[in-house]
Amino acid sequence: MANDIDFEAALLDPASVFAAPEDVLEAESLSREEKIEILRRWEYDASEIEVAEEEGMISGAPSLVQRIVVALNTLAGSVDMESSPPTKQRGIPKSGLDRSGVHPSDAEDETH
Repeated sequence: MANDIDFEAALLDPASVFAAPEDVLEAESLSREEKIEILRRWEYDASEIEVAEEEGMISGAPSLVQRIVVALNTLAGSVDMESSPPTKQRGIPKSGLDRSGVHPSDAEDETH
């Protein structure tokens, strides 16, 4: 993977810059926050495609959306899906990602 990654191009169309979500994790020239933004955008785009194509069928291989969510979890720790509104796209809002890697509800437990 090249050291110089065009962040703006990756944000507009992650698949045009990266062959796989896992490649985003390995991009040393991007910050953690940039990687999360790229993966969030990619997850949304992939979900839109799945909805449009009605690919709700279960297959043996993990879907692109699943691979993106795994990559996001690697960077951001837990994802607060309870605070996320239900959508067909299963998008993960920024508010659902805790930068410390601690699930927001777990952080509340630690303060009491």
